[in-house]
Amino acid sequence: MDVLFGVLGPVTAWDGSGNTIALKGPRHRAVLARLIIARGRVVPVSLLVDDLWMDPPSDGVGAVRTFVAALRRVLEPDRPPRTPSHLLVIEGPGYALRPGPDGVDAWRFEQAVTAARPPLDLLDDLDEALNRWRGPAYAEFADEPWAHAERSRLAELRLRAIERRAEARLELGLAADAVPDLDAHVAEHPWREDAWRLLALALYRTGRQGDALAVLRRARGLLVEQLGVDPGPELRRLEEDILRQADHLDATSRLWTQAAEAYDRTVATGARSRLESTIGILRNLAVTGGGGLEAAREQRMPAITAAEELGDPELTARVIGAYDVPAIWTRSDDPRQATQVVAAAERTLAALPAGHEAVRARLLSTIALESRGTGTKRAREAAREAEQIARNLDDPALLAFALNGVFMQTFDRAGLAPRRDEIGAELVDLSVRHDLASYEVLGRLIRLQASSALADFAAADEHAAAVDRLAERHERPLVGVFTTWYRALRLAASGAGMPEAEAAYRDAAARMQGSGMPGLEDGLLPLALLSLRVQHRQPAQPQAEWGPYEPWARPLVLLARDRPREAAGALRDVPEPPHDLLFEALWCLTAGAALAVDDRDTMQRAHDALAPAAGELAGAASGLLTLGPISRYLHDLAT
Repeated sequence: MDVLFGVLGPVTAWDGSGNTIALKGPRHRAVLARLIIARGRVVPVSLLVDDLWMDPPSDGVGAVRTFVAALRRVLEPDRPPRTPSHLLVIEGPGYALRPGPDGVDAWRFEQAVTAARPPLDLLDDLDEALNRWRGPAYAEFADEPWAHAERSRLAELRLRAIERRAEARLELGLAADAVPDLDAHVAEHPWREDAWRLLALALYRTGRQGDALAVLRRARGLLVEQLGVDPGPELRRLEEDILRQADHLDATSRLWTQAAEAYDRTVATGARSRLESTIGILRNLAVTGGGGLEAAREQRMPAITAAEELGDPELTARVIGAYDVPAIWTRSDDPRQATQVVAAAERTLAALPAGHEAVRARLLSTIALESRGTGTKRAREAAREAEQIARNLDDPALLAFALNGVFMQTFDRAGLAPRRDEIGAELVDLSVRHDLASYEVLGRLIRLQASSALADFAAADEHAAAVDRLAERHERPLVGVFTTWYRALRLAASGAGMPEAEAAYRDAAARMQGSGMPGLEDGLLPLALLSLRVQHRQPAQPQAEWGPYEPWARPLVLLARDRPREAAGALRDVPEPPHDLLFEALWCLTAGAALAVDDRDTMQRAHDALAPAAGELAGAASGLLTLGPISRYLHDLAT
């Protein structure tokens, strides 16, 4: 029967089934504790007598032997009579306790604290080890001189364990989890400089720079005022590093630097895997914010060109198809590059050997995405084929990428918000089941747009709140641009006054500055303000930068200047709106101008184009702005 001994609290023992063993009286426990402290070494009987009594009795040796015999009976109840003990042994002038290396909780605790392990393993081991403590070590022998050194050593090990656990949490990026324990730790043990250092670092890594500096100043005050010593070099250095926000304080930055250095050392400069790794980095950059998105866009085409120059269609296909960044806006940020990417994807498709269905689907999805707003038959075919391949392969990530392409090609006509809502719902479901966070964001945004178009603002509000939570959890700062614009649209659609709604649109535009999305930003604020005036039946105001929306705004601006003949001429030159998220909005602007100049032919074309969306809000399919119910424009056009 294996016996386990516990000294991290009152001295106790457990049998192999975990049951507590009755250890008789306090002298029996004292003998056991004294032998455990000896760590398997022999303790002479005479020393045991001296340790057990300040004034030993005349038969102290006999009493000790009686205690040992009683301990043997309870610790080894199944040992045959008159056979030697292998646990509590007689050796020379005394006794020794010889449990296994894991036979004492304090010994296992020490192994856990001093072992070198990866942070995750160390954290698990230290959590378990600290949970073994049931109170102060050798609790009932606090006043015994023979226990002082061991009790002090174990107490120090426990403090070190708490600090090592905090270090492991910091290494694993769990700084917030480390703060509460460290806060209590420094309160109980204010002279431990390493604890103060770890607490300040944990606070800094949770974004609490001011609190981190306050902790360091509090530590200095305690050390100087109560001990008369200055903080050590590590505390002083940490304070300087926090003040200048040194990169090395961030665990993520440190890990990135180490990984990048290792990659440069081990992967040859001309290795093809570097191209694929580059695309992975660009894909991650594209969702980090304005500067990252711009950098990703600048480097994407050079990476594709480099892959093509190697003459390996399979490599080129992987490089093109790996850039599966979810896209929500239907106007390209860089139309010239989009055309180049589509051409490269088509060339690669033609050269790709048979039997590469997954990369083929990625190339087709890329064609569908990069052809956004063009309304070409080829883009629609590519989207459908990519979706079919992905479904046949039962590949969730590939299907999510393909559905993004399908979404971009659902603008053949007005009134397709319900279809896009179905796509968004499938993306959300797929993403939740397969942990595709970026595509869950996309699916929620698609559903927000569709719900806005259908005037279902209760659903749209839910999607906006959910997508904000996802953005915060997964560090997607660009998402806030869309939800801020949605809330401005929501205000405008609610019947709020023009000044309030205009202020909300201007705030949304300010939030968008520097987002790295010119295809979204260019001309959007003037268009939103124009939509607000049209919704309230107010004349248009001149704007300096209409961007791509100038042809549809110009007739209304001329009408506001009381130049109807020029407005009629400008209206004749207005092209059909592009098939994108603002298709219905631009047709409503055209309808308003046609009504004003009595252009019956344009009125009829506007009516025919808008009729399928009779139950929607004009422009709200964008999730950004609205001109009010489309039914109002259809009524005016019909009468």
